[in-house]
Amino acid sequence: MSGYPQPPPMGASRPPMPAGGYQPQPPQQQQFAPGQRPPPPPPGSQPPMSQGWRPPAGSAPGAPGAIGVQQPGFPPSGGAPAQYRPIPQPQQQQQQQPQQLQQLQQGVQTPQMRPQQQQQQQQMPPMQSYPQLQQQQRPAYMSPPNSQAPGGMAALTQQMGGMNVAQQQPGMQSPPPGVHKQQRTRRAYATASPVPNAAAAAAPAGAAGFPPVGNEAQLRGYPGAPQTGYPPSSGAPVSGPQTFVPGAQAPAPVPAPGSPYARSPGGTQIPGANQHLQYPQQMAQPAPLEPQRPRIDPSHLPTPISVHVHNQEMYGSEPYSTSAKTFVPNIHTEYTAIDEGNSNPRFMRLTMNNIPNTAELLKVSHLPLGLVVQPLADLAPSEEPIKLIDFGEEGPIRCLRCKTYINPYMTFINGGKHFVCNMCRHENPVPEDYFCNLDMMGRRLDREMRPELRNGTVEFVATKDFIAREPVPASFVFAIDVTWNAVQSGMVAQAAAAIKAALYSGSGLAHGAKVGIITFDRSVHFYSLSPLLEQAQMMVVPDIADMFVPIHEGFVVDPNESRHVIEPLLDSLPSMFAKNHTAEPVIGAVVQAAHEALRARGGKLFVFQSALPTFGPGSLKQRDDAKLHNTDKEKTLYEPQDSFYRDWAIKLVEEGICCSLYLFPAAFMDAATLSQLSTLTGGELYSYPAFEGGRDGKRLAADVRADVNRTFGSNAVLRIRTSDGLRVDEHYGNLYMRNHVDVELAGVTSDSAIAAVLQHDGKLDETQDVFFQVALLYTTSDGQRRIRVHNLAIPCTTLIGNLFKYSDVDTSMNVVAKIAVSEALTTPLRDIREKLSDQCVQIHTAYRRNCATHSSPAQLILSESYKLSPLYTLSLLKSPAIRGGADVPIDQRIFHMCLLRQLSVRKSLDYLYPTIAPLHNLSETEGAVDPATGSVVLPGLARASYPTLDPAGAYLMSSGGSLTLWLGRQVSSSLLQDLLGVSSIESVDINLHQLPELSSPLNQKARAIVDKLLPARAGFASIQIARQGLDRAEVPFALMLVEDRNNDNMSYVDFLCAIHRQIQIEIRPKNN
Repeated sequence: MSGYPQPPPMGASRPPMPAGGYQPQPPQQQQFAPGQRPPPPPPGSQPPMSQGWRPPAGSAPGAPGAIGVQQPGFPPSGGAPAQYRPIPQPQQQQQQQPQQLQQLQQGVQTPQMRPQQQQQQQQMPPMQSYPQLQQQQRPAYMSPPNSQAPGGMAALTQQMGGMNVAQQQPGMQSPPPGVHKQQRTRRAYATASPVPNAAAAAAPAGAAGFPPVGNEAQLRGYPGAPQTGYPPSSGAPVSGPQTFVPGAQAPAPVPAPGSPYARSPGGTQIPGANQHLQYPQQMAQPAPLEPQRPRIDPSHLPTPISVHVHNQEMYGSEPYSTSAKTFVPNIHTEYTAIDEGNSNPRFMRLTMNNIPNTAELLKVSHLPLGLVVQPLADLAPSEEPIKLIDFGEEGPIRCLRCKTYINPYMTFINGGKHFVCNMCRHENPVPEDYFCNLDMMGRRLDREMRPELRNGTVEFVATKDFIAREPVPASFVFAIDVTWNAVQSGMVAQAAAAIKAALYSGSGLAHGAKVGIITFDRSVHFYSLSPLLEQAQMMVVPDIADMFVPIHEGFVVDPNESRHVIEPLLDSLPSMFAKNHTAEPVIGAVVQAAHEALRARGGKLFVFQSALPTFGPGSLKQRDDAKLHNTDKEKTLYEPQDSFYRDWAIKLVEEGICCSLYLFPAAFMDAATLSQLSTLTGGELYSYPAFEGGRDGKRLAADVRADVNRTFGSNAVLRIRTSDGLRVDEHYGNLYMRNHVDVELAGVTSDSAIAAVLQHDGKLDETQDVFFQVALLYTTSDGQRRIRVHNLAIPCTTLIGNLFKYSDVDTSMNVVAKIAVSEALTTPLRDIREKLSDQCVQIHTAYRRNCATHSSPAQLILSESYKLSPLYTLSLLKSPAIRGGADVPIDQRIFHMCLLRQLSVRKSLDYLYPTIAPLHNLSETEGAVDPATGSVVLPGLARASYPTLDPAGAYLMSSGGSLTLWLGRQVSSSLLQDLLGVSSIESVDINLHQLPELSSPLNQKARAIVDKLLPARAGFASIQIARQGLDRAEVPFALMLVEDRNNDNMSYVDFLCAIHRQIQIEIRPKNN
């Protein structure tokens, strides 16, 4: 078949491996006349794709191959649902190429540079069992050489060059990394890239990397669709397909963001990987001119966008029944769950939904086995609330041996007189007051009337045995640093305003909750907020060596009753300390004071800190050493200076006091030491480097409001129980453990997520389900002691294919990230990066070796359920927590490590892969509320790659809780007027950190999309403006485009090729 390279016949000799590593060459191909079919393969040879293959629908026959699906049980993906409509694209214009490239194509026609007209006559018939999928073409923007004006994109590209975000030519690869002392060559490193091809340097600029600014008259205008009346903007490069072009071969059209990719039977096959890495044929003839090495088409690679669209179709239209024990909705899918015995996936997710029956089977697969529990996660508005059950003084029914709580998977025998524990198989007597007869199927007649026998998640009222002290409503104490740095930066004013908004706007605190306020510099200031006072009274404790609380009544009060006292105090704090020249905050004394004030009540401490504490209890030294950065000794800076904050964090846990830290570093603050207050108590760490009130105030207000108003529990203990044959090996998250069983959480919120790694301690019965139960004992914000129980029943398997088929890559990456940042405290980051790359290779090698044995070695086959793991692994390698380089400050690296440790599954994936919503092509339904679901419909999302961005467009990026509005250099004045109320891109105020409220439909839809992307920050989201080629803010924006070559790491395409090379090495027969 012409245009599609074939692998060598089975048994054919292969060229020797060069000394510098394997350097693949383009295969020699054979031409056929129009209508002529290729000859059959020689006897004994292997077909090119034995498990099914077809080209991508709508692509040129000579373009690279398509992605297929190898595992059975996955229906082909269809179009996008209503809330994720792909971006409408205009008719593709004729591509204008540089004169040198046109002459090259006319003079030489190699097998990979044939005219498109000849290739179109050699169509391959589609697979009958998989319908053709339409792909939309996405315009690219290419300009003639030397068309970039000074100070435009070329200047920004030069500026980004120092950060490895330079403009990339087609076929260009990142330079090889520096050689380590003990560098291993058998694995793929994220920093290693092939040597650039000579022919790649001759490719036109703008085909990959940053699109340069071109002819303005050739750009389609906003919004680009015929239903609008906006005039075209001035200034645009030439339109053409944005693909990596193999030589001069006609590229396949690029599907619009959000559109499904082509699929065919077999694993997920990466198109072009076989051309890029295939062995050359033995009888290859020399060509007049060496063609450019083919590249993988990035538009055909799997991304979270296409996966989400397909998953939303599967689960968004009908309610999801939790009794389906194999597949669960993806973490970003909007669904309504019906609890039928298994807990809602919002509460508990496993890394695989088929459990291997032996440790040996798990070892062969190299897959992680673990679970992530989010015990207080919020339910969807359409889902039923959790049932509260009161068993009286006796408490809930439990197994007498393993203490498992009664659940739907316990079976009743002997006419209902006994029940068998599903965990340990122990027979227990049924209490007389709980007895009920059984039906013909052995089920209790009252099963439908008892939630604990029907639902996977229930909540029990705790008895006196679980109450060490009388539970009371939660208390929240806010401690604000009022030193000179804090006042001058605007932190004091913004923190006070954020606290005020959290207390008196939105949902507010739970009924009965109380608040207190502390300020501190070299001394600690307490405030009496009694409702009997007309204004707050301040009492100062200067002797911080012997800290005590001078106020017994009125320190913690009801915020509503004392509102007339609290609000004026918060408003006056900036002026009260405007002339304060003290520069040494005593956070250690504040922790001691909060412990004394809350020890009888429990609650939460919010600390707003601006500088390194160098005075008083817990004083720290300036120990940051630039010579240690990016070395193996850097990990010594991740270790705490001393045990002061750890010791006091443990004391806070004992009293049920949680701590959240809000750091505002202008210099080194030793976050590694201070963060123990949050990581050990179940709190969270927030960081605002180089804080500016106008820029960061909204983000601070949103974080404080979410932290105060979300579901909160205190004085909590969590335990995970599993079936016999499994055990919990390790726990990860913001927690403290006195033993290996009980997880102590001084505070737990709706966003708290705990990961657990599981291990076999025996052989499981493959004919029985494997059971998991998570029990959380906690005190609610309104002072009730409860036990929340989550249950899961998962099938057991002896087949490695089922492990891959039913794996959950979303949960797996959360567990992998938590393990990586935990090990980074004692292991050099270089070893952590190598381990992550090795793990990715091992997983896909195991799949190739055990589940795709009949595929050609030249083809990159990925597991359907794990096809996003290379992209997520690459994103993790590029994260500030893991990546190399001395440009990441130590405090920021620690912050990102703590962030990955505390994030839930959904938020961790938002952190790894940004959401990019285009605003310039919104339809009537996009940005509006869907009447059927009641949620805002998002537009078709864009990939995290610079070449996919339209220079005439506007994009809203959400990544890790931050928002960036990117404006293309050729954005039309009509769009700017409707979106921001200005007429030109030069008139956009870069200090505008929130979208203005305008009457235009575009502005209203854009603000609705902002609230949709960050629901926890609705109304408080802070936006960073980044104008193409004009603002320095575009540099961090480009660094978050994880599919591009940046952050000292490969691009997505190059990383897949590196993974493929390592897989080929692993599966290659070893010589005896």
